[in-house]
Amino acid sequence: MGSCMLFVGTYRDNEVQVGHAVFALMENLKISNVPTNQVSLTGLDQENLNEMVSDALCLYPRICKSLSDIVFQKTKGNPFFVLEFMQSLQSRGLLQYDSFQKRWVWNEDSIRAEEITGNVLHLLSSKMNQLPNNMQLLLKVMACFGTSTKESVIGYLAESPEYSDVRNGLEGAISDGFVEMDAEGYIKFVHDKVREAAYSLIPDGDKKQLHYNLGKTLYSICEGKDVGNIIFLIASQINHGKEFIEKDDTLRIPVATLNMKAGEMALDGCDHKMAYYYFVAALSLLLDDSWESNYDLSLRLNFMMAKAANSSCRYDEAERTLQTILKRARCLQDKLPSYFLLVSS
Repeated sequence: MGSCMLFVGTYRDNEVQVGHAVFALMENLKISNVPTNQVSLTGLDQENLNEMVSDALCLYPRICKSLSDIVFQKTKGNPFFVLEFMQSLQSRGLLQYDSFQKRWVWNEDSIRAEEITGNVLHLLSSKMNQLPNNMQLLLKVMACFGTSTKESVIGYLAESPEYSDVRNGLEGAISDGFVEMDAEGYIKFVHDKVREAAYSLIPDGDKKQLHYNLGKTLYSICEGKDVGNIIFLIASQINHGKEFIEKDDTLRIPVATLNMKAGEMALDGCDHKMAYYYFVAALSLLLDDSWESNYDLSLRLNFMMAKAANSSCRYDEAERTLQTILKRARCLQDKLPSYFLLVSS
């Protein structure tokens, strides 16, 4: 009995340059006679946008055509940008409901004169800057974690004095349409551009420090607990602040051990490239005398690094690491796993 697979991929053509791997993939699929369909999604045209504005304002299309034309000029028909732009007009009083006329009204000249960039990030970040502090904190924290995170992570952070207000911003962020909660307990940004805008609220010079602080706070709260794959998040956040760790030798071994655990968990899940990333981060924190001062950790970490490198096609690096183990290991028993991997690879 045969098996079938449906693969769906997306990309923004204005963010992918010629030579990107996605084009090579599509070409290889065609050469291999794999059935493919390519669908190009463009912005709304002026007629469709006029219908959208008409539906939103409950007005005939001919009445709101002048407004929809201006919106089209500002947004180029991008549906997400259209919604944000319309909401910004309403919130700033440029689009308002007239109870006497019982309809929405606007001033075309004022809207047309608005200095609004065609970049949705500018519009979103301006909107976010007006939010209460606890909502801004929640959005910044979420942006550091990526496009989504578990609600339990926010709960852990709320246990610390520094981030005690982060959970209070969650309800407002959901009601304002920046994030949403799914049935599995994940909090997600409604759009990747919302995440980008939230991340832009953090000054560039403060980003590494915030990542590091978040990771260190989660580490101190979750230490000794079975937090599952949250360990990946903790290690990744702390790794942003490698320069801070290197200034404090007391943190080197705990953070190296954390990365080793994350790498081992990634290997167990067959994510060899991610495992390699964590093992590299761990090894970079060990001092030159680690084979003497932390022999067991150095032995295990180097061997796991060799496994991850070998599994992710970094054969030369795997061999170099194994040769280091054979040179530095204290006894034959400690060398045997490396001999076996060297022969079998």
